[in-house]
Amino acid sequence: MKVLIIHGPNLNLLGKRDSSIYGEKTLEEINNLIKSRASQLDMEVEIFQSNHEGQIVDKIQDIVSKDYKGLIINPAAFTHYSIAIRDAIEILDVPVIEVHLSNIYKRENFRKESVIVPVCTGQISGLGYNGYLVAIDALKIIE
Repeated sequence: MKVLIIHGPNLNLLGKRDSSIYGEKTLEEINNLIKSRASQLDMEVEIFQSNHEGQIVDKIQDIVSKDYKGLIINPAAFTHYSIAIRDAIEILDVPVIEVHLSNIYKRENFRKESVIVPVCTGQISGLGYNGYLVAIDALKIIE
């Protein structure tokens, strides 16, 4: 089972951002935990990070022509306004899980709405890096 993981803008700065919101782990550390969990479940993961909306859309569109069985995406700030990412996800025929390190519903009002989640299978918010691991488990279960 091959799964694509997408990290959105500013997640490359994890470990330098407010640790009370985003935790202390770097993106590299989180990616290593993701790879380890996927390996335990006999899953293959491809991990991609970009600060650019168009690159994320292009990567999502790759799912259509490749043999991915699921998508885990943390759209970060794009969560709240990217119709382009939403539209790219909407055409997929694989399970999609939106993940957020922080609980977006406990934050500023503008962060409480996701334009992405209505086209996703589910959302995990507020579990820190563990949200990615739970998302991997969920994709394996619904495979």
